[in-house]
Amino acid sequence: DVTFGAAISASEKGGAWEKALWIFGTMAQSIVESRTVTFSAAISACEKGGEWEKALHLFGTMVDSEVAANTITYSAAITACEKGGEWEKALQLVRKMAQGKVECNTISFSAAVS
Repeated sequence: DVTFGAAISASEKGGAWEKALWIFGTMAQSIVESRTVTFSAAISACEKGGEWEKALHLFGTMVDSEVAANTITYSAAITACEKGGEWEKALQLVRKMAQGKVECNTISFSAAVS
C-alpha cells in the first residue's frame, strides 16, 4: 500500500492525474486494501488536474468502501469542486465533514466559499 501511495503521490506532484488514476485502479484490482492516504493522494491528483468529477467519484468510492475520509481528503475534494465552479457540491462536502465530525481547516473553508 505504501508503494502504491508513493507512486500516486509522485504522479500527483508531477501533474499526471491520469497516471495516478491508472496506478490507483491497478492497486484497487490487487489484494492491497485502499486506505485513506492513498485515496487522498488520488483525489488530490484529480483536483490538481482539474478533474472535479473524477475526484468526487473517487470520494464516493472511498465512502462506499468504508474507508474513513480525513481533513486532507475532504479538502482535496472541496478544492476540486471549487476549481470546477461547483460551489454547491463543495458546500455539500463541508456539511458532510461536519456531520462526520471531521475537523474543518482553513483550506476546506476557503475553497468552499471562494
